[in-house]
Amino acid sequence: WACKTAHDLPAGELHSYEDRSVFTEKRRPGTKALTVVNEYSSGKNSNLPLDVKVQCMHCDHPACVSACIVGAFSKEENGSVIWDTDKCIGCRYCMAACPFQVPAFEYDKAINPSIMKCDFCFNRTKEGKLPACVAICPVEALTYGTRTELVKIARERIKRNPDKYVDHIFGEYEVGGTAWMYLSSKDFSELDFPKLGTNPAPGVSESIQHGIFAYFVPPVSLYALLGGIMWISKHRKELDEEGKL
Repeated sequence: WACKTAHDLPAGELHSYEDRSVFTEKRRPGTKALTVVNEYSSGKNSNLPLDVKVQCMHCDHPACVSACIVGAFSKEENGSVIWDTDKCIGCRYCMAACPFQVPAFEYDKAINPSIMKCDFCFNRTKEGKLPACVAICPVEALTYGTRTELVKIARERIKRNPDKYVDHIFGEYEVGGTAWMYLSSKDFSELDFPKLGTNPAPGVSESIQHGIFAYFVPPVSLYALLGGIMWISKHRKELDEEGKL
């Protein structure tokens, strides 16, 4: 609810989120929900399930940024990986490159579709506010701070509670490190976390670009084509806003 409200998405009433029937199926972030929560058995007490929040991981070395051939994605100083609608041409290479399969495309919009994903509440955090999900969490399951601080906090919690947590901070090293990190009492493979190496993901996305340039269109021709597409897209957007389309 907090995430949808902060991003002007249809959110409904807060009390409607007390309906736990949504947990009968595993969900993924999409165009209508930038973050979702899935429920798993704790393996210890069926009355105390494990709830896992899923969203963009905001990689330290984001593959989406590397894959985007027009620079629509950027990694900001506060850790956010954000997307610029005015630059995007809808190629969706970011979707193919993401190791977590997060970016979602608005296929239902014929004009000016967007790539939708968690932006780490960039507009809030640059003003010194907490991300909406962190601010509203009633049990403080989410903690916001610098990556160095969070790794230190996570290691201290594991050390103090070895029977409560597995000795693994997911996101500390995966794909070169992520801004979102997790602690768990259960092996992450049992919670549908992908098994990833420690090498940064841009190595994969760069191969996508190399393949395009090698087998599709020469770089100079491609950028001329993309420039034309960007102009047409922006022109259509301006006409649409003026009510001419």
